Order: sequence, then structure tokens, then C-alpha cells
Amino acid sequence: MKNSLKDIGLILIGAFLFAVGVNYFTIPNTLSEGGILGITIITHYLFHWSPGVVNFVLNAALLVIGYKYFEKRTMVYTIISIAASSGFLFLTEDIGKQLTEDTFLAAIFAGLLVGVGLGLIFRTGGTSGGSTILARLTNQWLGWSIGKGMLIFDIVVVAGSVFIIGVEKTMYTLLVVFIGAKVIDFIVEGLDEKVAVLIISHSPEMVLDNIMSKMSRGITVLEGRGGFSGQNKDVLYLVINKQEIVQLKSVINSIDKNAYVTLHNVHEMMGKGYKAS
Repeated sequence: MKNSLKDIGLILIGAFLFAVGVNYFTIPNTLSEGGILGITIITHYLFHWSPGVVNFVLNAALLVIGYKYFEKRTMVYTIISIAASSGFLFLTEDIGKQLTEDTFLAAIFAGLLVGVGLGLIFRTGGTSGGSTILARLTNQWLGWSIGKGMLIFDIVVVAGSVFIIGVEKTMYTLLVVFIGAKVIDFIVEGLDEKVAVLIISHSPEMVLDNIMSKMSRGITVLEGRGGFSGQNKDVLYLVINKQEIVQLKSVINSIDKNAYVTLHNVHEMMGKGYKAS
């Protein structure tokens, strides 16, 4: 219950920042966005329709169509985020002022605020609706990946914005979308980004002992076999913070400068054993 209240609080904060980014920076400077938000903004420019109302109607309609593709918890959080973001868009649309006439500065702050807002929503396990729902539908109907579906919808909407806001403003919109995406990744993944490491060394036991003693990281020893030599080898597998890569390299090089090492980004990690006990 406590965690649920915390998540809902983060969703409300995220929805508010999202609305501020749209009503104080995006719309006053005639910028746009990708996905359903972009369509919402464009209809405002064309017909002066309320962004809050249009955002709610479009997302609600998509949610009715695609609700069965979400888990119960994600569904509930998505409903809350759609209602909250639409509500804040509606409440702030008449008081939104143009805080800057510098389009470049507006694009930066629009991307930052919308990115932080959506990042907080995504971090709770919810979604903003919109392109996420469309992407899940195309995944089921057309076999597209979720990422591919979202990218295509965003590109189509941003490209269509050219005919409404012009080429220059559309270019600034691409900057908004890019900054927003990077900020979302930062909020969701945080500074504690992880990498998985595979190590093949002639002295695996020494490497293992040094990593555990100097870096306090749990290590899994895998049994491998050389494809060319046919010799059995111990393969070390561990997960570290990106900031620890330099230290890890130093530890390995002090023992075996010819060790074979590969690193892979880790997008999600569950369970225990990350640190040595």
C-alpha cells in the first residue's frame, strides 16, 4: 500500500511537470511533439481545441481498444497517468505564459520537463498511453517490435507537423523529442547504469579473487570450451556499474594483460547476487 501511494505520488508529479513543459514551453513557442501528444498539440493549433480534453479523449479511446495487452497494475497506473496528465494540461492551459521567446531555449526546457515527467511515470511501471498503446497493438497485429512501433508513430506525427508549424519549428521539435527521450532513459535507468562483463583469462582464479576482494562484486563461473583449441576454460560473468569499468580493467590488466573481456549494457536486473556478500 505504501509503495502504491509513493508510485501514485510520482505519477502526479510527473503528470504536472509534463503539463508545464507542454503549456509553458511547447505550445507558446509553436513547437510540437511525437505520438498522441503531437496530434493533441497540432489539433490545438488548427482548431484551438483544449489539449487536456483532446489528450484524454484520444488516450481513453486507445486504452479501451488496447487494455487487454496490459497487466492489471500497469493498466491502473496508465489510467491514473492519463487522467492526471490530461487534467493538469486542462488546468494549466489558460495560465500558461511564454516564459521565453528563444525557440532553442524553449525546446531544451520542453524536452527536459516532458522527459522528467514521463520518466517518473515510466519509473513507477505505468505508461503515458498514446504511442505505447499503438505500439502494443501493432506488435500484436503486425508483429512489429514495441520500439519500432513507437518510433514509426513518432516520426509520422513529427513529419506531419511540417505542414502546420513549418520546417524550422519541426527541426526544433526533433530536438525536443531527442532531449525528452534521453531524459526519460536517465530517469528510468538512473546514474546506476549497469554493464555485464564476460572475462576469459589464463588465470581465472586470481582474477576472480582480486575482483571479489577489491570490488566486492559477486561473480558467476561458467564452464566454457575453446572452439579452436577444444580446451576447457572458466568464463567469469559479473555485473558492475559503468563507473567501475576503469577499475575493473585495471584489476584484470594487473593479472592478465591478454585476458579476453566483453561488456554489454544491462537494461534491467532482478534478484540478488549483484554484490559479494
